Amino acid sequence: MAESWPFLDTFEPNFRPLVVIELAKGTKEETIQWFTKRIVDKKANGGAQLLVKPLVTGSGDEHIYLVGASHLRLLLGAETVGLVKECSDNSMRTFTYSSRKTFKGFADDNHNFLTMAECQYIIKHELENLRAKDEKMIPGYPQAKLYPGKSIVRRLLTSGILVQIFPLHDREELKKLRHSWYGRVKVGYQPLDEIRCYFGETIALYFGFLEYFTFALIPMAVIGIPYYVFAWEDYDKYVMFATFNLLWSTVILEVWKRICAIMTYRWGTLLMKRQFEEPRPGFHGVLGINPVTGREEPVYSSIKRQIRIYLVSLPFVCLCLYFSLYVMMIYFDLEQWALDYHEANESNFSNLMLFVPSIIYAIVIEIMNRIYRYAAEFLTSWENHRLESSYQNHLILKVLVFNFLNCFASLFYIAFVLFDMKLLRQSLATLLITSQILNQFAESLLPYWLQKRHKERMKKRMCSLKTDTDLSLVEQVNLEKEMGTYFGTFDDYLELFLQFGYVSLFSCVYPLAAVFAVLNNITEIYSDALKMCRVYKRPFAEPTANIGVWQLAFETMSVISVVTNCILIGMSPQVNALFTDSKTDLILTVALVELTYFHQSNICFHGNMI
Repeated sequence: MAESWPFLDTFEPNFRPLVVIELAKGTKEETIQWFTKRIVDKKANGGAQLLVKPLVTGSGDEHIYLVGASHLRLLLGAETVGLVKECSDNSMRTFTYSSRKTFKGFADDNHNFLTMAECQYIIKHELENLRAKDEKMIPGYPQAKLYPGKSIVRRLLTSGILVQIFPLHDREELKKLRHSWYGRVKVGYQPLDEIRCYFGETIALYFGFLEYFTFALIPMAVIGIPYYVFAWEDYDKYVMFATFNLLWSTVILEVWKRICAIMTYRWGTLLMKRQFEEPRPGFHGVLGINPVTGREEPVYSSIKRQIRIYLVSLPFVCLCLYFSLYVMMIYFDLEQWALDYHEANESNFSNLMLFVPSIIYAIVIEIMNRIYRYAAEFLTSWENHRLESSYQNHLILKVLVFNFLNCFASLFYIAFVLFDMKLLRQSLATLLITSQILNQFAESLLPYWLQKRHKERMKKRMCSLKTDTDLSLVEQVNLEKEMGTYFGTFDDYLELFLQFGYVSLFSCVYPLAAVFAVLNNITEIYSDALKMCRVYKRPFAEPTANIGVWQLAFETMSVISVVTNCILIGMSPQVNALFTDSKTDLILTVALVELTYFHQSNICFHGNMI
């Protein structure tokens, strides 16, 4: 017979803080008492049945609370969220408390059966599922309305009463992870299983994809170096490299699917059922009845949302795309000016001036991408999507369309309108290298330097703090709460997506593109690892079975790459020499090759699925 909540003792004699809750300074006492009572209350009474205690700093203003849970409570929570664990017979099954002894590594005194990331994910899930019962408002704040079934934590966040919730670092485990991950320069694989245990599957999958993509680039780099050296000035001898490029861009994504499935099966997330998705915190509307759940919650007309998307967001995106093309034409005017200057003043300085327009354009592209990103986030939030997944999909679509045109439109124009392979090589090299340098500085070096300065100031402040409490814990919490927040893998995947475009679309005319991509990614692995361990707060683990919508984005780029490389092959002098009489035959042949290639790719894909 399965145990039920009311009869289970979830008291823990040794409190282990796992999650930090920071309330706004000056939060009313009745609000704090009500909220903490709901956290510790039994499930039967609508509570989370967790453990909570204030962080005593000696200043008298206690607005930071530490949340933990008993070992038994975490095991019951693991069943609630549907964690999948390995059984003694090596099969993967959804964990249940009643059959706990059939799972590999389980023992009543083994508190490491669940990873710390899984424990923190369970606590986050329980806190987010604290729901209002008969309360009409948050005690002490009449303007913060509640209704039955509303998530209390989400209302506290949107009302500004709750500042943030974040998981604590485990100093000893983090020290071990840092040493095995980036503590020493080595040639080898990343400790993906350790990364998954500490940061969760979403972060581990990103680093797994980054590592795989870097290794997949090595054949391109190895072939590209001699190709670049021996055919440097002959821009027309790119047919063989374009053919290899065409095959490479498709094969690596199919292989990644298999590797991803193997990893997530081992981690238990491939078989994990999706949780029911709650409305996102920023969603608002008129109070009504949800036709699916039957609960009272805000509802918003889908017609109004569609009007906002098609009459406001879409025209704005089109306007931004037009502005991007306008900037591109200014760039070509600068290129022509630099070329005229070089022809009039044959000198070393004029040679350098030939690269200036491309460098300026690359910097402008990065600035425009970042400004547009803020505008896209504002618009997508204004569209008022109910679910976080819908919000993310619309945001990714907006950002990808603009970034693709902004980064690659000039290359397509040079290749298929100007037919200038020398300028194409120069522009591709400059855009790729400049963007990599700017990203490394903006995403890793600058945040690390700022965090290091803040840490030194915080340590001085802690040394002057007189308190009888555990100073190391107080110092840790105060340091971590001021760290930057890691907003997910969006920017990291976007950077890889653009890099994949630079390499797969036109690297046949600049074979060293893959070499620079490999060097950048090796640096990226170490800088991103440093960023996760030293710069940002620890993010909550998020179970996932794949890289999500980014798989579709990369596959779309792969299709565009196939078409681009087929056209480049058709434009080459070697192929044109075979069709001297009729260009129509050449066009039909290229189209037939593309269709045949896509047909064979689909057969291979469905064969692998079967």
